Amino acid sequence: MRPSSSPSDGLLSGLSGTPDVDAELGDPALLRALLDGEAALARAGADAGVLPGSAADAIVARCRPERYDPVALGRAADAAGNPVVPLVRELTAAVPAPARPWVHLGATSQDILDTALSLVAVRALGPLLRHLDAAVDAAARLAATHRDTVLVGRTLGQQAAPTTFGLKAAGWSTGLAQARDRLRQAGAGQPAQLGGAVGTLAALGPAGPRVAERFAARLGLPASPLPWHTCRQPRLDLTAALGAALAATGKVALDVGLLAQTEIGEVAEGGTGRGGSSAMPHKRNPVDSILIGAAARRGPGLVATLFGAVVQEHERSAGGWHAEWEPLCELLHLAGGAAGRCARLLAGLQVRPERMRANLDATGGLVLAEAVAARLAPAVGRSAAHDLVTRAAAAPSFRAALLADPEIRAHLSEAQLDEALDPHRWLGSAGPLVDRALAAVRGAGR
Repeated sequence: MRPSSSPSDGLLSGLSGTPDVDAELGDPALLRALLDGEAALARAGADAGVLPGSAADAIVARCRPERYDPVALGRAADAAGNPVVPLVRELTAAVPAPARPWVHLGATSQDILDTALSLVAVRALGPLLRHLDAAVDAAARLAATHRDTVLVGRTLGQQAAPTTFGLKAAGWSTGLAQARDRLRQAGAGQPAQLGGAVGTLAALGPAGPRVAERFAARLGLPASPLPWHTCRQPRLDLTAALGAALAATGKVALDVGLLAQTEIGEVAEGGTGRGGSSAMPHKRNPVDSILIGAAARRGPGLVATLFGAVVQEHERSAGGWHAEWEPLCELLHLAGGAAGRCARLLAGLQVRPERMRANLDATGGLVLAEAVAARLAPAVGRSAAHDLVTRAAAAPSFRAALLADPEIRAHLSEAQLDEALDPHRWLGSAGPLVDRALAAVRGAGR
């Protein structure tokens, strides 16, 4: 039986992840990160003079993932409650006898596993952030292309007033960019962990702080001023940022799925051969929107688990820390899949301006009722103008009712009414807002 590998390596899990992110999350990736931690610990100890350089060389030489079976380590982990204990046992047995006393010197299991999960997160965030970059760029291109493409804005599930598809896409781009930037910042703040049994670094003597600094530097992770065994703020930052990324991609997916409904038909997902049905030959389902939406719905429960686990007792937690491991990896998996699918969705999105205009016109100008009332208000007051237009809106033909109402015609000519019923004249600052959003997105640091 082959060992387990990527979270995407399954009948269902591939529908929520993406291979490049998941390659950094599976058992082989975690095992590599654990061994990277042990190797860095040995090198850091040698840097600080607390163990011989020859011992560090011997330990590092045996920190190769192919020497160890993650399935066997996982089974052995049950006896100690984490996989570091059996891994250290096997690593110690693998090194020459003179180096064995120096394996895992000064560390506790949590130090290595916390550090490994920081490495896993940082490595997974590389491709994840590239997907978010691509999604931001694709949404920005849609916003620029359709800056002035009118469509009906919808509030509370109903047609409301004209807006532009460019403004909608600019909102997607801005939300994705904010989530990306927050996630990048959280990833950069995932520190190494080294404190020993109770956070005093006692086993390393006076050199403890120096070893901790060198340990972090060897791994390319930030050093923490103190061990953070039960102070989980870095993980909370990452958790919140991953939840925000799922929310931003989920927003895009929800909008696209609604706009792609048959009765609306203002957009469609691209991709030849995608969206088929096993029963209905005519179906072309918005599968990327569906799968992104599924990931976004799973995210809050995982975020809640991680936030619920964060209040931890004394110097080391009994259960709270353990509760973090799998939900954190699952969040990375889901956010990676959502980001990758969102980038693909936006890059291939088919936009149908003619359908947008037809839907805007479907109510015979009712979505411009606010514009008519605004033209009428200087003459009769806002409240009276609202009441007059509301009365006309109840008629079978809105325009005909406006033209037939003597109180309205006393103040507005037919030409003025037609101007008020032109959606292009009631877009407010939509165009400049798109421009501002694009300038902000394109000017953001990558």
